[in-house]
Amino acid sequence: MLSKLQQLGTNADGRYASDDELQFMDTYITSFDSRVEAYGRIKAVEKEIVETVLAKLQTSYPNLLLPKGEDMQGKWKQDTLRVLRHSAMTVLLDDPDLMRDQFLYWFQTIMQAFGAQEACNVTYLIMQDVVKDLLPKDVADLLCPVLELNRTFLGLQPKSI
Repeated sequence: MLSKLQQLGTNADGRYASDDELQFMDTYITSFDSRVEAYGRIKAVEKEIVETVLAKLQTSYPNLLLPKGEDMQGKWKQDTLRVLRHSAMTVLLDDPDLMRDQFLYWFQTIMQAFGAQEACNVTYLIMQDVVKDLLPKDVADLLCPVLELNRTFLGLQPKSI
């Protein structure tokens, strides 16, 4: 939403915006109440989401968070909560471009530096299933595309040039 407003301000500089250019605002206003509710629901179960994902990781991928024998579960929880909170804000604002530009590019560099892409890939894949189980369908439908964006940016290996 904020990115779209900024782009509108740039594109419509010195003129009135057309009805077509303003359509995204109508769409956002119409979805605002459901986005606020989704944000609150995600916030209410964030710890349960993260703990459930961790339990599934420990069961299905017991060595994933133990690179070189070092237990990374605490760091994983901290990072995963941070990403989930940014994801909830993205649902609220309906602005994946803002998340990508102001958070994911930066965090991607960190995850690559620590070689954590595989853990991120599995984490946000599993998290989509967990979210579908813990949250109402309408909330999961808003959150899962953001989680997939996280998986794409943080979990996939960068393409060689």
